[in-house]
Order: sequence, then C-alpha cells, then structure tokens
Amino acid sequence: MTHSRPNEFIPPPECPVFEPSWEEFADPFGFINKIRPIAENTGICKIRPPPGWQPPFACDVDRLHFTPRIQRLNELEAQTRVKLNFLDQIAKFWELQGCTLKIPHAERKTLDLYVLYKLVKEEGGFDVVCKERKWTQIALKMGFAPGKAVGSHLRAHYERILYPYYLFQTGANLMVRSLKKLFYEVLFPKFYSQCSVEFQTYLLYKFLPVKKIPIQVKEEPIEQQVEGEKSKVRAKVRGPFGFHTTKYAVHSFMPKFLLFSSQVEQYICLVCEGGGDEDRLLLCDGCDDSYHTFCLIPPLHDVPKGDWRCPKCLAQECGKPPVAFGFEQASRDYTLRTFGDMADSFKSDYFNMPVHMVPTELVEKEFWRLVSTIEEDVTVEYGADIASKDFGSGFPVKNGTFKVSPEEEDYLSSGWNLNNMPVLDASVLTHVTADICGMKLPWLYVGMCFSSFCWHIEDHWSYSINYLHWGEPKTWYGAPGYAAEQLENVMKSLAPELFESQPDLLHQLVTIMNPNVLMEHGVPIYRTNQCAGEFVITFPRAYHSGFNQGFNFAEAVNFCTADWMPLGRQCVEHYRSLNRYCVFSHDEMTCNIATKADSLELELASAVQKDMCAMILEEKMLREKVYKLGVWHSHQVDYDLLPDEERQCAKCRTTCYLSAITCPCSPDQLVCLHHIEDLCSCPARSYTLNYKYTLAELKPLFQALTARAESYEDWASKVNKILKADQDNKSGELLLQCVLEAEKKSYPETDLLSHLRQVIQNADRCTSMAQQLLNGKRQTRYRSGGGKSQNQLTVEELRSFVNQLYDLPCTIRQAPFLKALLNRVEQFQQQSSDLLAEDMPGSSALQSLLDEGAGMDVELPQLAVLRQRLEQARWVEAVQEASDQPADLSLDCMRRLIDQGVGLTPHACVERTMARLQELLTVCEHWEEKAHNMLTARPRHSIETLEAAIQEVDSIPAYLPSCLQLKDCVNRAKEWIMEADALQAGGRIPGLAALSELVSRARSVPVMLEPLSRLESLISEVQAWKESAAKTFLLRNSSHSLLEVLCPRCENGPQKSKSKKAKDVSVPCKKVEVKLDSLFDVEKALSTSKDTVSAMATLSEVHQKELESLSMLRTSNESKFQSSPSCLAPTVCLCHTVPAGPMLQCELCRDAYHSGCVPGFKDIQIGLPWLCPLCKRSEKPPLDKVLPLLASLQRIRVRLPEGDALRYVIERTVRWQHKVQLVSPTQNPNGKVSLIFLNIVKLGTELEELLVEGLLMQVTLPELQQLYSSLLNRFSPSQHSLQSSEHDHQYHIAQDRSPPHRSPPHSKGQKNSKRRLEKENMEGQHRDKIKKPKKKKPKMNKERRREEKRTTSPSNSLSDLSYSDDSEEDWSVCSAKQCQQPEGNEVNWVQCDGSCNQWFHQICVGVSAEQAENEDYICVSCAINDLTE
Repeated sequence: MTHSRPNEFIPPPECPVFEPSWEEFADPFGFINKIRPIAENTGICKIRPPPGWQPPFACDVDRLHFTPRIQRLNELEAQTRVKLNFLDQIAKFWELQGCTLKIPHAERKTLDLYVLYKLVKEEGGFDVVCKERKWTQIALKMGFAPGKAVGSHLRAHYERILYPYYLFQTGANLMVRSLKKLFYEVLFPKFYSQCSVEFQTYLLYKFLPVKKIPIQVKEEPIEQQVEGEKSKVRAKVRGPFGFHTTKYAVHSFMPKFLLFSSQVEQYICLVCEGGGDEDRLLLCDGCDDSYHTFCLIPPLHDVPKGDWRCPKCLAQECGKPPVAFGFEQASRDYTLRTFGDMADSFKSDYFNMPVHMVPTELVEKEFWRLVSTIEEDVTVEYGADIASKDFGSGFPVKNGTFKVSPEEEDYLSSGWNLNNMPVLDASVLTHVTADICGMKLPWLYVGMCFSSFCWHIEDHWSYSINYLHWGEPKTWYGAPGYAAEQLENVMKSLAPELFESQPDLLHQLVTIMNPNVLMEHGVPIYRTNQCAGEFVITFPRAYHSGFNQGFNFAEAVNFCTADWMPLGRQCVEHYRSLNRYCVFSHDEMTCNIATKADSLELELASAVQKDMCAMILEEKMLREKVYKLGVWHSHQVDYDLLPDEERQCAKCRTTCYLSAITCPCSPDQLVCLHHIEDLCSCPARSYTLNYKYTLAELKPLFQALTARAESYEDWASKVNKILKADQDNKSGELLLQCVLEAEKKSYPETDLLSHLRQVIQNADRCTSMAQQLLNGKRQTRYRSGGGKSQNQLTVEELRSFVNQLYDLPCTIRQAPFLKALLNRVEQFQQQSSDLLAEDMPGSSALQSLLDEGAGMDVELPQLAVLRQRLEQARWVEAVQEASDQPADLSLDCMRRLIDQGVGLTPHACVERTMARLQELLTVCEHWEEKAHNMLTARPRHSIETLEAAIQEVDSIPAYLPSCLQLKDCVNRAKEWIMEADALQAGGRIPGLAALSELVSRARSVPVMLEPLSRLESLISEVQAWKESAAKTFLLRNSSHSLLEVLCPRCENGPQKSKSKKAKDVSVPCKKVEVKLDSLFDVEKALSTSKDTVSAMATLSEVHQKELESLSMLRTSNESKFQSSPSCLAPTVCLCHTVPAGPMLQCELCRDAYHSGCVPGFKDIQIGLPWLCPLCKRSEKPPLDKVLPLLASLQRIRVRLPEGDALRYVIERTVRWQHKVQLVSPTQNPNGKVSLIFLNIVKLGTELEELLVEGLLMQVTLPELQQLYSSLLNRFSPSQHSLQSSEHDHQYHIAQDRSPPHRSPPHSKGQKNSKRRLEKENMEGQHRDKIKKPKKKKPKMNKERRREEKRTTSPSNSLSDLSYSDDSEEDWSVCSAKQCQQPEGNEVNWVQCDGSCNQWFHQICVGVSAEQAENEDYICVSCAINDLTE
C-alpha cells in the first residue's frame, strides 16, 4: 500500500560468468586467484566447468533422510516481519483488553496499521496531526488517491485502534494519578487537603477529564457467577473492532462492600484513590487492582465484561522481551524422493502448470511479491545444512561407499571436488585441526520452490563455493565485500526494531530484504541463476542470499586462501565488537601454520609471516597493559587440549588461545586480555595470566616463517626494484636472469613471477610490434571498405604503447621512432582540430588532410569527422554552385540537395545552408503552385495580373517550369492579340482557317483574351451558316461534305475505304504546281488563298479538271458497249455484273444501271435528266434559295472554302445560263422515260458539253430542263428504248440458278495484283518515261468474288501481250488503243488482272483510282479470250 514499496520486482544486473579452459580448470585456486580482481567487485560469480566435466552423484539416496526447516515467506523479509510483529503487539494489546483485533479496510484495501502508526508518529503524534489537519497528507503518503476523503477514515481508525496503544507505549495511562493529584496539591493545597476522598475523586474526575475514546457498549442479560470470594457480572460489550467480547464488572452483591466515609474502603481506584462509583470500578484479572473506567487513559464508558488487565499488568505483559526469531523444524521426516514429490506437487499446483514450464522470471517476481505481503501466508520447507558426513557427499570420495568407474576416478582427487577444496595445500583451512561442518566438511541442501537462504556472510569472512548437482536453478543475489557495512546500515535503518532485539540478526540467517530496496539505498546488488552442473563462489565478506526455483540438490563448503589472512584477523576483531563466538581460533591456526614453515608454499609463508607479526605485536601490547594493571601471576596452559567452549571470553565470546585472564573467585570463567575489566570485582593483583606461549617462544616460530619467506622476499624485492626502476640502459636479459633464478630455486608460481614472465613477454611482443609499425608491412593488415586497417592502433593505443615502451624496465630500440610517429599523429590531430574549428573549411583542404591521415598506419578518429566535414563541405559547395546557376536550379535539384543534406551530420553551416535552401524551396513551391493555379484558373486571369506575378517571380533565383510557362503564356497571349488585331486590320476579311486556328490557339493560352469572345462568335455564326447551307444542299444521309458538294469534282468513280497500289509515274517538271487531285488539296488551296480572286482561279482549275475527267469517264463508259454483237457486254451498274433486263443510263457519266439496283427507280420523273447515285451529289436547290446564303455569308465577313465554293457555284450558274441563252435550244419535252440499250447515240458536241456542264451544277435551273427536253426531241424513241436479247435473258436465268464454278485460265499463285505507279523525280530522264514495278502483289481477299465474276463474265482475249518480269526496270506506254496521254505531277495506272498483265492509264480505260485499288480489272482483250475459251 505504501508508495515506497515497488509494485513489481526488477532483477538486478547479472554477476560475471566464467568458463575456464581445461588448463585453467586444472588449478582451482589459481583460476580463482585469476578472476578475483573482477569477481570480488560483485561479491559473487558463476563458473561453468568445461564441457564434459560431470562428476557422478555419489550421495546415498536410499539412506538420506532429513527434517526440513519451515519457512513462512512473509516472515523472512525484514520490513514485512516488522509489520507482523507490530500487528502481533497490537493484537496482544487488545486481547489483554478483552478485544479481538480485526484489521480494517480503506478503499477496498487492507489498512497498513504499521505505516499509519509510523507516519502519525513522524508527524508529531495524534494531537498534532489533528490540530494541523495532516490526515490528507498522511493518506497521500500511504498511496491513497486524493479527493476521496480517506483522511477522515484514517483518523477514525487510528483513534479507535492505534491511539490507545500509543498512549500505552508512552506510559500516559500510568501517569494519570500523579498528574491529577499534583495539579490540585500544588494549586489548591489547603482546599484539597480538607476535602473528603469522595470529593477529591469527584474533582479529579469532574474538572480534569482525560481524553476519552467513545466505546459503545451493548448490555445483555446478566449472568451471575460466583468465583471464590468475588462475584462478577458478565456483560457482552462491543469492542472497538466490532466483536462481542466478555468483560467483567464489579457486582453490587459482593461479600465485601466498598466502604466510603465512615468505613475503610475495601477497594479503591489506584488513580483517584476513591472508592465511589462502584458500578464503574474494574478489578484487574491479573493483580486485582481497582480502576474506575473514567480514570483510565483512554477512559471506558462502560464496565468491560471479560478478562481485563490494568495498565501495570498490561505493561508487564507486553513488555516481555520478544522471542528471537528462528525457523521451526518440520514435524515430518523426508527422504529425497518424498521431499521431491512434495516439492514438485507444490510448484505445479501453485503455478497451475508443469514445473519445467514455469519461467524463472515468473518465479522470481512471485517470490519477492510473497515475501513483501502480509495478506498471503505461503509456507515452504527447506532441507538446509545437512551434514555430508552422515549421509555422504554428492561428490565421490576416496574409501567411500560409492564406487566410481575407472574413467571417473579423476573426480576423486579433483580440486573442484568440494571434499578436497578446503584441504588443498593452498587452502589455509588445511591447518585448522577440527573438522568443522559447513566449513571443512560440505553441507547438503535440498530445496523446493520459494525455499530461501537469507542475507549472510560466511563465518570468518571466508570464501564459499556452492555446486548444484541436479534439479531446478537456484537464484543468487550478492553484494561485494566493500559494501557489507553499507548493506548492514541500510537494513538497520529500514528495520531498526528487529536489530534492537537481535543486534546480531544478520548472523542468524533468518532475515531477507528485497534487492530493489537495497539498490534504492545505494547498495550494489548482483544476481545470477545457478543451473545444474555450475559453481557459484562468494568472496570474503560478500553478503549473499537467494532462493530455489524448485526441487534441487546442492552442496557447499568454505575455503580460505593466502589473500584471506588479513581479512580473517579483521573478522575476529569484528566478532569481538559484536560479542559473537568464533568458529575456530585464528591465532591457533596461525601458530599451527608457523610450526610447518619449512613445508609451506612461499606465498602462504609470506602471508602468514605478516599475519603472525601483527599477532605478536598485539599480544605484546596487551601483556604489557596487563602487567601495568598489576597482574603478576601467570600460568602456562595448553589451550590445544581444551574445547572451544571452555576457553571463550566471558565478555566477547572470542576463543582464547595465546592468553587469557582468570580469577580464583570464578575459576571456570575467563576473559581475553581486551576485557580484563569485565572479569569480576576482585583487584587485578589477584588475577592470573594464562598463556600458551611466552613471547620468547613465539619468536622462533616467527623466525622460521621469516627464513622460509626471506629468500623469496629478497628475490621479490630485487624483482620489484627492477620492475619499478627506470630504463637506464637495462636490457631484457636482466629480467630473464631473474626468471631463471626463480626456476632454479623452485619458487612457486606467484603473482610476481607470473608478472615478471608477462613483462618479458610484453617486451618481446612490444619489440616485434614496434618494428612492424615502423616498417608499415604488417602481414595482417587488410584494407576494409572504409579505408581502415583491421589491426590499426588507435591514437590512445599508440600513446599507451609508446608509454608502455618507456615504462618497461628494459630499453626498446624502436621506442624513439614510435615517439616520432606519435608526434606526427598529434600534429595531424592539431591540424584537424584547427581545420574543424573553422565554420566550413574548403573541400580541397579537407581532402588534403584526409590523404595525409590515411597515410598513417594509425586509427585516427578525426578521419571519420573529417570525412563527415568533407561531405558537408562538398554539399555546401554543391548548393552554392547550384545557386550560382539559377537557370539549372530546379525544384527537383533543390529537393535532391535537401535529401542529401538531411543525411549529413548536423553542423551550423549546414543548418544555415539547409535553412536557406528550404526557404528557397518553400518560396519556389509556393510560386510554382501559384503559377499552376493561375494557369488552370477558371475564369482565367488577365494579362496585367499575370505580368505582375511574373515581375515577382523574376527575382527568384531558380528554375520554375510553371512560372516560365506562365511567362510563355503571357508572351503567347500578347502575340495572339497582335495577330488578332492584324487579322482584321484595314478592313481585311479573315479566312475561316486562319480564324479557327487563331481561336484554337487562344484556347490553349490560359490567359483571359478579350478579342476571343468576338472571334468565337464569328466562328459560331460561320458554323450556323454552314449548317444552313448543308441543309440546303446535302442529300439525306449523304456521305459527302458541304465543300465536296459545292466544289467541282476532283475524283471520279466510287469512293471506297480499301486501297490498292497504283503505278507511279515520275515526270520531271520545271515548275512546282499545286496539287488539286483531292478534296483535301482543294480545301487546302482555298484555305491558303489570299483573296477571293485566287480562290476562284483555283476552283476554275478544279472545274477544268472535272470536265476532263468526266469526259474520259463518259468515253470509257460508252466504250463498254462498242463491242461486236457476238460478244457479251462488260460489267456495269453498281453490282458490277453484265447488262440484263431493263437498264438505265446516267445522263452524266453514261454508265448503265439495272433498274432493280437503282434505289427509287419507280420515282424517276419522265422528261427529266436522270443521274446515277454516284453523280447525284446534292439536292440541287433552286437558285433563289442559294443567293440568300451568299448574302448572309457576306454579312459575316469571314472567308471560308465553302463560301468561295458557293460563290463559284453561283458564278458558274450565271455563266451557264448565259451560254444557254446564246444557244437557245428548241424545247421539246417528253414526259416518258424509255429504257435504253447499251449503245448510246452520240449527241452534238456543243450541246452535249453544255448539258454535261449543266448537269454538273448543284443548282436546279429551268434552263437545264428545257435544254434536256430539246435534246430528247431531236432523237427517235427507238434509239432510246431497247429490249434485252433472249441470250441475255437466258444468261440472267443461268445466273440465278448458280451455274458450276469455272476455273480461271491462270492459278491464284501465278496472278499478280494491280499496283499504282507513283511519279518519281529522276534527274536526266525524260518526263514521259514511266517506271513499272517489277512484280505485282497477289490479292488474297478478293478470290471468291473474282471466281464468281469469272463464272458470269465471259470475254474473249484480244491480246497476249505481256511484259517481262525478269528485267530490272520496264519502260512502256499505255496499252489502250486510244491513249489520251495525260500529263501532270501524278499519273495513275492500272494493270490487267487477266492473262496479259499490261498496264493502262486509268483515265484511258475509264477506271477510277478507288476502283483500281479495290477491284479486279480485266482488259477487253483478256475478257474476249475468256469468252472464247
């Protein structure tokens, strides 16, 4: 509950663990002496034997039985035991008062009465705490949460339970009588003396009441009971703890009445000395004294009804000294097996899991929780201090009952066998004659979970060694020897009550304290877990404790080495101050060792010689003191023959050996010379000095030790002198001579000799290493990635090495050279410090210094710092270089530099540069984002706003793409405005293409452009005009565009998507002509024309080409029907089949069409010229509907190709009308449409051209109808209406019945496809020469269609002419009989797909470019040949 107690145990740091090699393990004391400088700093250490060292377990398990100790865990811990003792005293106090103590609760926790009592006492007592209102502070100190009014509850509990005990402890209840009486006798002596006893009692009670504690009493029916001469009344009284307790009150029917005034009072109150109020007069059940209930402190409201003790009896009963705490012995005797079953069952039941699965950390924390709580009472048993001589040791011994195998015989004599270690030659305990259990003879320990060994140090501050044979681990805690007194003081300060009753409590091995508490008070504590097969060694005066994790078996013993001798004598002095008995006499052991001086090891002889010298000096001083006191009688006594208990000092219990003082008055009692005054009251002259040796007899023993140690001491002195001397030209040979001398005289392997050998080895090694350092060619030198050698010396190591060279007792030749190297290194370090002190040195200087440092074969810590500074300098220079070139300093560059700078070591210059760079990046990102927002803003910003932003951006030294884009947009906006102004300057009419291009450009400029809306409105008006014109001219669902309809035809024939290669003709030309072969060319020419005049000229040229092309087409179509009567006609119509049935002939292209293939055949008007679907391109509105379109276009004042084309259409129309007026043909309309035959009668040239031109116009004119009617009237109807022949009709029937397929004359693999020959400019060649392709591309996707056509299109071959495919180039002319010899930049050719493979101009055979690309062409000759075959 208190805040000082930790909630959870925190394990202390681990002690050192040593794993000796087999060589080190062979000498136990040598290894212990080796690890002592390290291990004695922690007090304990753990040793793991080499692998394979596993002695057999030799204990007789069947014979071993023991009675364990009972350990109640919460009684082990010092502070917890103090609380329990306090609660026992409180319970006893109230029990004597007739009440049973029941510990109250506060905030659902058991109230810690001890802490409450101590805190109130520390704050000044109950009255002070109440007066100063400190109950809330006390509640906070006890760990209660603030703000819950716990203080008032604590006050009530204290006042009810603890305050009466406090008054009892202070003795206030015994002083009430004297205080009250003294009050009246001093202040009112005369008045008080004249008053009666009853009135005096009344005054004492009435006017000087004491502190009252209200106790509610519940009366119950009285039960009479006569006991001897007294009759008492039982009453049930509710005590202060809520329990009904039995009290006794004086009954009024007593045989002896209390008499007042006139009679001598039989029973009177010892406080007020009055006998009144007999119903409130109590009789003590211990001494029969009487007390009024109101005279007691604290007073009682009612008469108790049970056994009651007066304050004197209470003080006498509670003042008895407490019984010394100790462990009880269990009532049951265990064997090893039964104890193991009990231990495993306890652990598995407690943790509810198998014993081997419980973590050691969990057991440790639970142990310290249990020992620190008073609520839980857990009891365990510990089989400790079992004598090995009774049941045998766990190690095998010689002549023992356990027989070892031959391979295990080494364990019998092993120094690590705990039966051998105390009596080894190097052990001082060898010379102790008695067999001391636990010190010279091992003790056995059988542990279970939570069984513990409390804080203690070994007897005589000796070493101890513990070996865990098997079982679960043993957890150890230890404190170093130098902290022993500190640990004792901390425990005394935290639990003073325990040490008041037991000053030697820590020597009883019954008290433990939480290591965390000791560590909080500055005591160094270390821990370890000792597993099976491991040793734990404790060092002299090292306090240690611990507990067992579970069922295990351990063995322990003590040992002492030569270094312990001075500590052993110091321990005896300490025991003398504590009046504690000694286990053996230290002086006796020293004298026994001195008698064997000749056989001692030199190290032990030297240590004993020093100890004996101190012993003789102390004994001489004490005997002189005794002589001065007057003790002249002396007697020599052989104390060797007396047991230790008969020669113990009566005062300090020290075992006397050299001398003692006795007196005839008490011959069985003696004291040591330190306590001669404590023997008896007789004068000193009657004392007798009993002695073992005279001082003269001690001298030969001392001289024998000195003689044994003298040679070694002389040698050691010489060696020490050499080792401490300067190097004055002393070679290593002198040291080597000393080693040879020690070996010759068989000196033991002392520390000095080992040190001397080590010095020689160090000198040799230093010489070799120094030479290697100077040569710089060490074989083990490997460069690592960081440029550091794996075996490089640090500067401190080099300095230490140089100092070591100069500290050696011999001269090393290489020392001056290494000193020079050290000076160079120090100079480098100074230069590095100076350079690093600069704010930011240049990278070149840093690199130079780095190169210099890398050349030294020394590990220089400055190199890493210089590398870091070099990276910083290079980064700062990179930032500066980037800042000097703002055009290249982009955001990515800045971010990359910042990312590089983030990984650098912090530095002021780097931080400043980073801050500037980050600030610049922030500004740039801000303006980039702002510029991006301006570019994407809706509505768009004005030029003035953007220019203002650009002026601010110009001052930023960085490359900002969005800002540059913003600047470019402003420039483009300015240019656009200038172009827009120039486009309409001077009344110019802009073209639609230029206007559209200008508006399109404006839309890509993210700037608000004022002229844009006006231009967009113009374009909208133009688009509206185009839609109106399209509705006027275009047919429904027409595939033609408005411009295509209004412009003269650039291409004849059907327009299909699939392309076919044609032959190109390269004709060199001297003048570059504008190509007008397609609608795209015409549209481009019209769009780029500067004015209407040039546009009209372009359209006139296109119109001329249209007439030429149409003329060739008409000729080609008419030539289809000029064959002999016996030959079948070629393919016609949209279906590309032979003429059959009723046929229609287009008045424009002169091609024939099946009536069934022509859509809307029945709607054809008689007397009007009929145009095929390919020739009829528009609705041909009347002129009066076309003229308003031109007028509205002129109002818009925008030139567009469609407008120019419309203007040209109107001009053509007007010119044609004028020509018609000049011709004035005779009108003779015929309202009947006749079927025509394939052969057409040729019209007159002039009228025919006029009719063709009229039919080409896209406007409906009455003159055209009149002209056509007049032409019809000039011919007889028989020439226009012909019937199909019977042969043709039969052919159509055969076609419907699907005749068998007829194979073509040539296979598909041998047939080549048609290609288009394109014109190529060839220097030095004649423009009329034509280049034919070497090979035709085969057509694969038209085979089925061609097969069908061959079965239905018979023809006769007229020519077998073919061109060789073997020549590299083939030059020819058109094979048509009537070649029109076309000229131009591009002449289209077509190749026959029949057997001749001849080439023809497309215009000469009436094939359009698209037909040549997508359809098979068979010339007339090949068609005739096919028919004849």
